[in-house]
Amino acid sequence: MSSDGKPLMPCHPARARELLARGRAVVARRVPFVIRMKDRTRAESGVHGLQLRIDPGSESTGLVLTDEKTEVGERGAVVTVRRGLFATELRHRGDQIRTCMQQRAGYRRRRRSANNRYRAPRSRNRTQPAGWLSPSVRHRVDTTFSLAVRLSRYAPVTEIHVERVAFSMRQEEHQARGTVRTRLQAKWNSTCAYCGATGVRLNIEHVRPRSRGGSSRISNLVLACVPCNRAKGSESVEDFLAHRPEQLATVLGQIESPLDDAAAMNALSPRLSEALNALGKPVHCWSGRLTKTNRDFCGMRKTHTLDALSVGRLDRESGDRIVRFTGRVLVAKATGRGSYARTTPDRYGFPRLRRSRTKQHFGFVTGDLVRATLPTGTWAGTWTGRVSVRARGQHSVTVPVGRINVSHKHLSLLQRGDGYQYSACAESGALPLSKKRLIGARCVPNVGPTPKGGDPANV
Repeated sequence: MSSDGKPLMPCHPARARELLARGRAVVARRVPFVIRMKDRTRAESGVHGLQLRIDPGSESTGLVLTDEKTEVGERGAVVTVRRGLFATELRHRGDQIRTCMQQRAGYRRRRRSANNRYRAPRSRNRTQPAGWLSPSVRHRVDTTFSLAVRLSRYAPVTEIHVERVAFSMRQEEHQARGTVRTRLQAKWNSTCAYCGATGVRLNIEHVRPRSRGGSSRISNLVLACVPCNRAKGSESVEDFLAHRPEQLATVLGQIESPLDDAAAMNALSPRLSEALNALGKPVHCWSGRLTKTNRDFCGMRKTHTLDALSVGRLDRESGDRIVRFTGRVLVAKATGRGSYARTTPDRYGFPRLRRSRTKQHFGFVTGDLVRATLPTGTWAGTWTGRVSVRARGQHSVTVPVGRINVSHKHLSLLQRGDGYQYSACAESGALPLSKKRLIGARCVPNVGPTPKGGDPANV
C-alpha cells in the first residue's frame, strides 16, 4: 500500500523483505501479509489494474487475484497471458449454521411436546420478506463479499469475474416411473440393502434418518428387512455398517447425492452477483462450462483456486493462455466471532450456566493474533498464535506445539481477530498439456519465500 493508504501492485516476497529491512515500509497487516510504503504515494507509482476472479462453492470458495498482459507470439500474433498473483480458499461454515438451527428447532419442538414453556407452533405457509435467504446461505454470501471487499482494499482491483452456475433440480415423478416400492425393488433386486436377505418382508428404510435431517427423497431410501430396520433405528449408516465396510460402500455408492449443495448454489449465485455490484466495479458472470474448458486446456487439476483462475474468457484459438498459478494458497476458515447466547443450555435446551457479558479482558479478545514473550520457564522464548482470554488475566495461547498459559503482561497484540482461522497449503496444480499448444509458454507456479512474520502457517 502507498503512504496514503491506497492499494499498489503486489510485489515479490524478496522485494518486500528488502523494503522492510531498509525501513522504507512497515507491516500493515499480518494475514494476508500487507506492507505500507513510507516514501511513495499512489501518484508516484505505476499501478495497473488487477482482476478478482471468484469460483463460489457450497463448502469452499476460491478467490484469485490475476493480471493480464498482451504479448507477441511466435507468429507475430498478439496474445493475452494471465498470471495468478494471489490465491485464497474461503471455507464456509454453512453446515454448522444449519445444524445449530436444526438443534434450536429441536429444543423448541421438545418444549412444546413436553408442555414446558409452551409456545404454539407457527404455520409453515408463512411468507418470507423480499430478499430473504436462509442463515446458512446468507453466511456464504456475506463472507465471500467481505473477503472481496478486503482484497479490493489491499489490491488495485478494477474488475470482478465470477462464475455463475445453475444446477438442475430434477423432480422425481413417481407416477410416471411407478411407485416408490416398485422402484426400490427394481433397484435393490428385492433384497435387504444391509444384510442381503431375500424372500423376507422388506420395509422402506431411510439411509439418513429423518431425525438427523434426512428426507424422504428416493435417493435416501433403501429396502431393509425387519431385523435390520429395527437394529439401525436412528443410527447413521456409517456407524451401523462400520464392521462391514464393503456393504457400506455398496449402499453409499448406489444412493444419489443430496440436493442440499445444489439448492444452496442456486440461491447463492444470483445474490452474490448482486452483492458484488455494490463495490462499484464491473462484475462479469461466466458459465461453469467455460471455466472447465479453460482449466482442461491448461492441464490443471480441479481445485477451487484453479477454477477461480480459469474463470473468464480465454481466446484459446488465438493463443491466449494461463502462464502461472500461485504455489501457496491462503486458507481462510470461517469460525465466527462468538455466540450471542448468554446461557449454556443442557441436553434439553434449558439454561444451565450463565455466560459473562464481557468479552474483552486486559485488552485482548478470544481469537486475537498475539505474540507471547516468556523470559523464563519451560516455555521460555517467543511464540505466536491465537489467544483464548480468561477473566483472571492468565490467557491461553495456541501455538504449533500445543496450548500454553501466558499472563497478559507478556502478550503483545499483532492483529485483531476477524472471525477467520488462517493456514497455508500448497497448490496441487499441474503443468500444461502441451507446450506447443500454448505457443511455447510454460504454466509454472509462483513459488517464493514468504516475508518474515507473514507466514500464515504459524497462525
